[in-house]
Amino acid sequence: MEKLKGKKIAILATSGFEESELFEPKSVLEKSGADVKVVSPEKGKIKAWKHGNWSRDINVDITIDEAMDKEYDCLLLPGGVINPDKLRRSSKAVDFVKRFFEKKKVVAAICHGPQLLIEAEVVKGCTMTSFSAIKKDLQNAGANWIDSEVVVDDNLITSRNPGDLEAFSNKIIEKLGS
Repeated sequence: MEKLKGKKIAILATSGFEESELFEPKSVLEKSGADVKVVSPEKGKIKAWKHGNWSRDINVDITIDEAMDKEYDCLLLPGGVINPDKLRRSSKAVDFVKRFFEKKKVVAAICHGPQLLIEAEVVKGCTMTSFSAIKKDLQNAGANWIDSEVVVDDNLITSRNPGDLEAFSNKIIEKLGS
């Protein structure tokens, strides 16, 4: 299936990302023909988090300093508690996210990933979901939070947790493939 042939997707992550929330969508999107790149503030490798422990590594394809948002059709933000908390302290990561919204590109965030969207000040007026622990944070930032496996608001796609990965990935393919 080459539904996403010619589409480029950036996954913005750092060490502490939830393992399944990066590896599973990356695999599904690549099988759909997309060119998927891991973008990070660090060079080399970043480490996943799984069930409260450090897990496997993934190679960083391009640093945030080198990445140009205009080269990508979609930005994917995996969760994990550590990953978005570290990224939202990086002005370069926050600016990268803002540019996707300014250019009305597809942004997909799962679990705690929307914390980076809060920092980028792009959630006001958006209907979205997330891991329940950040529901109040999103509401305080002006989002309309609903409890659903996947929520689409214009070019923003959000999901709650790893249990929603199939619906999340399918919605990204649907949105980019149309």
